[in-house]
Parts: sequence; C-alpha cells; structure tokens
Amino acid sequence: MPGTNLTREEARQRATLLTVDSYEIDLDLTGAQEGGTYRSVTTVRFDVAEGGGESFIDLVAPTVHEVTLNGDSLDADEVFQDSRIALPGLLPGRNILRVVADCAYTNTGEGLHRFVDPVDDQAYLYTQFEVPDARRVFASFEQPDLKATFQFTVKAPEGWTVISNSPTPEPQDNVWVFEPTPRISSYITALIVGPYHSVHSVYEKDGQSVPLGIYCRPSLAEHLDADAIFEVTRQGFEWFQEKFDYQYPFKKYDQLFVPEFNAGAMENAGAVTIRDQYVFRSKVTDAAYEVRAATILHELAHMWFGDLVTMEWWNDLWLNESFATYAEAACQADAPGSKWPHSWTTFANQMKTWAYRQDQLPSTHPIMADISDLDDVLVNFDGITYAKGASVLKQLVAYVGQDAFFRGVQAYFKRHAFGNTRLSDLLGALEETSGRDLKTWSKAWLETAGINVLRPEIETDAEGVITSFAIRQEAPALPAGAKGEPTLRPHRIAIGAYDLDAGGKLVRGERVELDVDGELTAVPQLVGKARPAVLLLNDDDLSYAKVRLDEQSLAVVTEHLGDFTESLPRALCWASAWDMTRDAELATRDYLSLVLSGIGKESDIGVVQSLHRQVKLAIDQYAAPTAREALLTRWTEATLAHLRAAEAGSDHQLAWARAFAATARTPEQLDLLDALLDGTQTIEGLAVDTELRWAFVQRLAAVGRFGGSEIQSEYERDRTAAGERHAATARAARPTEAAKAEAWESVVESDKLPNAVQEAVIAGFVQTDQRELLAPYTERYFEALKGAWESRSHEMAQQIAVGLYPAVQVSQETLDRTDAWLSSAEPNAALRRLVSESRSGVERALRAQAADAAAAE
Repeated sequence: MPGTNLTREEARQRATLLTVDSYEIDLDLTGAQEGGTYRSVTTVRFDVAEGGGESFIDLVAPTVHEVTLNGDSLDADEVFQDSRIALPGLLPGRNILRVVADCAYTNTGEGLHRFVDPVDDQAYLYTQFEVPDARRVFASFEQPDLKATFQFTVKAPEGWTVISNSPTPEPQDNVWVFEPTPRISSYITALIVGPYHSVHSVYEKDGQSVPLGIYCRPSLAEHLDADAIFEVTRQGFEWFQEKFDYQYPFKKYDQLFVPEFNAGAMENAGAVTIRDQYVFRSKVTDAAYEVRAATILHELAHMWFGDLVTMEWWNDLWLNESFATYAEAACQADAPGSKWPHSWTTFANQMKTWAYRQDQLPSTHPIMADISDLDDVLVNFDGITYAKGASVLKQLVAYVGQDAFFRGVQAYFKRHAFGNTRLSDLLGALEETSGRDLKTWSKAWLETAGINVLRPEIETDAEGVITSFAIRQEAPALPAGAKGEPTLRPHRIAIGAYDLDAGGKLVRGERVELDVDGELTAVPQLVGKARPAVLLLNDDDLSYAKVRLDEQSLAVVTEHLGDFTESLPRALCWASAWDMTRDAELATRDYLSLVLSGIGKESDIGVVQSLHRQVKLAIDQYAAPTAREALLTRWTEATLAHLRAAEAGSDHQLAWARAFAATARTPEQLDLLDALLDGTQTIEGLAVDTELRWAFVQRLAAVGRFGGSEIQSEYERDRTAAGERHAATARAARPTEAAKAEAWESVVESDKLPNAVQEAVIAGFVQTDQRELLAPYTERYFEALKGAWESRSHEMAQQIAVGLYPAVQVSQETLDRTDAWLSSAEPNAALRRLVSESRSGVERALRAQAADAAAAE
C-alpha cells in the first residue's frame, strides 16, 4: 500500500471512479478530558462508475476494529495499512461503507487537537483538517473534488458545547445530532468541543437572517471584544454579498478563537477557527486590530471562494488564498464605515514584502503551482500562493476593470455553486464580462515564476523640462535551482508626479496610468512638462514588480521620505529601500540612516512596526560583522529616544517600547527594563501590562540578567497558556550551555511538547547575539534533521526544519555544510525545499554583508 502521500494521479483516478453522496460520522468524545483515543464510526454512501473496480479510503488511526462494505465484513488487519483502507470488488452503482476505528487526540494542531487550559484544567478540542487531516478523525475520501454531505453525531462530556458546520442542536443525554451539511469538501468540515464561552448575535438584511456566534475559552472571556468582531463581520457580509451577488451560502456563521492554532485561521464552512492570540490580553497597536480584521474578512471571503466553489485539486490552492487575500484588503479599503481605509498601504507594506521575498528564493514557482502530491501542497502555503497571487489579482482588476471583474466573479459563483473548478473556469467568466483575452495574460502572470524590475529612464533639458521618459522592464535571472525562465510581463501601472509644497510636504500633482509591455515602454504623457521632484513608478501599487527610483527622485526621497502626505507612496518607497538593502544595492548602515531620518514622521503604525523588524533583521544579518555592534548601539539609542518622545499612551509609544526591549544592551538600558518591570521607574502613558512585561523579561533572560527563578516568578503572575509559552521562550533564551541543551532536548530529542510550546522554545533558543553559544548546534541540526522529519507530523517537523536551521551563522561554512547535507541525506522534495530556502537566506546575508563592508571603505 502506498503511504500517506496521496498523489494527483491517484486522486484523479479515484474521482473518475467514485461519486460520493454522504457521510454519517459518529464520535464518542466522552473521554476527552483524559485524552488518549476516541471511538469513530463512519458510514459513507458513494456511487461507483464501473463494476469490479478497486479503490481506497483514507484513515489515520491507531486501530481499525471493523470495515464493512455493502454488508460484507472485511478483514481490518488486511485492508487497513498505513493511512488507507483498501476497497476491493466495488459494485456498480451505490456502495455503503462502514468503518469503526479508534482515533487519537493530537497536540500538534492537526486532526482533533486537544488542549488543557491551565487556568481551569478543562480540555478544549477543535479540528484542523486542511490539507489532509480529516482522515485523522473519520474515514474519508481525502481530496477536494469528492464533495459530499456530512452529518455529525457527537457524544460529549456533561456541560460541554459542540459546534460544527451545521446549526447547533439541543443535545439529548449529551449527544449532539447535527443536520447534514450542504455538499462540501472534507477539509472544511469541523468540530469544536469543550466548555467554551460564547456570545451571539445575528446578521439581518432584506429578510435574510444569519445567526452569528463568537466563542473562546472562559479564561479569555474578559478580554473578548465581541462587539468589535461582530462589527467587522457585518461589514464583510454587507460588502461581499453586494460584490458577489450571492447570499451567504450556509445557515449560520460562528467564529471560534481556539488555542495552539498553527495558522492564523481556517475557513471551515460556517465554523471558522481563529488563533486565540487575536483575543488581546494586553494593549496592542491599531495595526494588530487591522490584522485581526483582515483575518476575519479573509475567512469570510472563503465562504464563497473556497467553500461554495472549491478547487478541483491543490494546483489551484492559490485561487482560494489569493482571492481571499485580495478580497480582505479590498473590503477594508472600500466598505462603508471601515476603520482601515488605508488597507492597501498595509498590503503593500506586508503582503508585497512577503511576496517579493518568496519570489526570490530557489523554491520560487508559478502562482499556479505544479502540485503532484500532498507533500508538495503542505509546503506551498507561502508568499506566492497568498501574497503574490493577491497582488496579481489586484493587477488583473486594474487590467479588466473592477466592475467587469466582479461581474465575472458573480457569474462564476452562480455557475459553479457547491461544485469544483479549475483556473480556466474563472478566467472564462472574466473573459465574458471584460471582453479581454486572458490566455496570454494568464500564461505570463500565473504560469511563470520570478519577479520583474521597473526602472525609469528620464532626460531633461537645461530648464528642467522632460525631453524623454521611458520605463525599462527587467526580468532578472531566477535563483539557482529554480525552474523556469525569466519573463517580461504586461503591467498596468500608474506613475505619480510629486512636488514639495510650501510646507515641505510631498504632494502628488499628476498621475498617469498606462500599460507597460516589453523591455522599454515610452511615456509620452510626461514629455514636455517640468520635471517634478519625485517620479514614482507603480504609484497606487497596481502591479507586482520591484520598483527603482531615478537618481534625482532617490535623492529627494532620501531626505523627505516621511514627507509624503499619503501613506501608500511612503510605504512603496520604504519597500523599495528595504528591497535594495536585501539585494545588496543599499548598505545596511545607509538603510539605518534612511529609517532614522524618516521614521519619526511616519504616521502609519503598521509601517513603523515593520520598519522596526526590518532594521533589526538588517543589522543582525546584513551588516558587516565588524560594524554590527556600533549599528545596534545607534539603533537602540534611537529607540529609547523615540520611546521617551512619543505621545503618552499612544500606539507609537508602545511600538517603540517593544523595539527598545528587543535590542537593549548596555547596563543602563537593561537597568531601565528592570526598573520598568518592578515599577521603580515609569514612562508617562506606558502601561507595562502582561504582554509588555514578558517582552522585557525575555530580553533580560537573553542577556543573562534573569534566570530560572525570575522567569518562574513572572509565570506565577501569569499562569495561563500564554504565560506558559512566554516562560518557555524566556528559559530557552538564557545565554548558558545548560539552557540551550535543555531547550534542544525538549524539541529535538523528545516529542512531548505541544505545537505552540515547541514553537515558543525554538523562538527563545535562537538569539542573534548568541552566535558563538549556538555554533555547536549547526552540526547537531544536520545530524538530527532527517530523523525528526520522518518521525514527526508535518507541522511539528516543519517548525524544527525551519526554526532551528543555523540562519544566524552567516558564513560560507554554513552554506557548505548545507550543501553537503542536501547531497548526502536524500531528503524528500518538501524537506529539500525548506532547507534550500533557509540556505538562500544565509547566501543573501553574505552578499549584503559584503556590500555593507564595501560601503565603509
């Protein structure tokens, strides 16, 4: 029997043979408080196209007790191997399969995850099935195009609540019998079980009434701002239903904030699970609320794009994720009453940056990826599938027009409701409504890898009048190891002409929109006009491309980046500067100077926080090692100055406090952290609350100021799941051989840690100012990696593969050791990809360090 890694060809053959009608799933979770295993009984009704065929159904379970096919009992030990139950001798027409198994609770965030809250010692369960983990809970044909109805019956402990895709019924003797779902894919079914706290409301309009629910653990209930969450949800309902011209397709909409969630959220039909870090226990900046709102809207958009209409196979995963990512930003930008109309600034600042980074890795791939099996898709939830795809959808909207785009989407939903589609189905609908031939566009944008660079070529006369203007498009060579060829693409872009006004602000005086195609595109619209101070390509961020400034614009922006009156052009210029730093075109010391000259004028808190992260990364990884300490000193002194100067109680004050804590280094700076913790010093308006305290504690632990007793004392103040994670990070961060050995053993040599705690330990273990202490772990990493990958679940193995890679050891020796392992260990494609991506980061850092050193000469 083949293993757990279902291939595309196997899925195609199975879909040709089978049509699935319904599942009835009966789970006995009465022992959930104790854990272990639970009884799972699955009855599947399906039709077979041809008689005498054979197939299989998927199941991951410790024990299978019974397999009955069309009334005949099969030998469970014989037909169940690895993750599959063989189905021999299928009958033409209707078949009925019954499987009785013991399935296992997990602590990895996959399948049916079980968590015990240290506050009340109660167990809380939730499912996470994407990509192939419904098979951990019930026998299923685990592929998206074999849709069916699902009817769950769940027996749960006394006093618990059970939530699923269908409306929650009244239990009888602690048994919850749900009505069947519409036809949906197995990966978006869900069960959330436990003594959860809930708040309820309703979305009503024009006779439509959709029950809304929000759930979290009781220990978080005091922090749950349900009204704000409902407000964003209603705005999403209003905007999506108008734009999609299709009513919300399920009977209710619950949002469940669950513990130890691996992703941001999951679009289970009518029962969205969301990581409960979005229930904020302490003060956060408005950027955190914006990200949470984007997550809420992303999952709501999936109810149509992904759940109502689902990809046929995982090649088109990007259609689900890119569309939801585009829709979340568009809704925030346009929905009446939105608190974040600047969402395209955030998109440019965060999503585009992620996409540009991903697209320059050796694993870069077309947006429409070639997914040959489940291993491929498990590592493909990346910056191309989400962020580049969404960026290209934004470009497509500019290319065909927003009205034509949404008319095409409306036709697509109506035509394929509760069915499965391919990319061609969406493009066909958009061609009908826009009148554009999208086949060439699709081939250039969706079926090729890599990124373009747009550069202005400008000439002026003695009076400063533009005599020629053209845009040069480049297609840099793909990274070594990447598949495909560089491609020039058609771009619909805007050019912004900015001048300084009397108050010293950069204001856009003119905007030109045009198509860029080929290597050189003339811009006659600006010829004969006075040269403005700044000419910004891809203004309004319509297309997906790296943009460079001409020499004069760069000089003005370097001095006045913070003086743009609008946040989006600032974000585009910040992104260009960061990209130049990563590409070794701008030295780290010069990037730091640029940030320090402009960040004080930056009003967008999300951009400010991104700059904080990027500066720290640049100094840690891209600065010449001999200059690193001086740059860190300069940056840390600046963070403290901005902290003291920030408006009391403002988001900026909180952000600067966190930035200061991340690099505090001198005795005086560390004394200040200690004094802020014990209250002997205060900064007006700065609330040193639970989460900020942990940021201070973790830094003091990482520099050796705090040991085990101080960390334990802080944990006693915060004996929660979050406190447990923070304490684990602080313990692993201590700069001692014993602390590192303890952390390593708990993650690599043991498999007992839950997913969230393992992630926290890894975060503490890797400290950029502990390179010498961590050096011996390079060899230990490569010795342990393959065994960890093969013995752990995907999520746990990926944490280890990526999180413990020796990325802080920026040297040729690290590259050589990585290459030796890649050539000798024979890793599978998924692990090879993750390690190659990490190697690429070290290679890029070496180039940037050389550029920074050269700039100092």
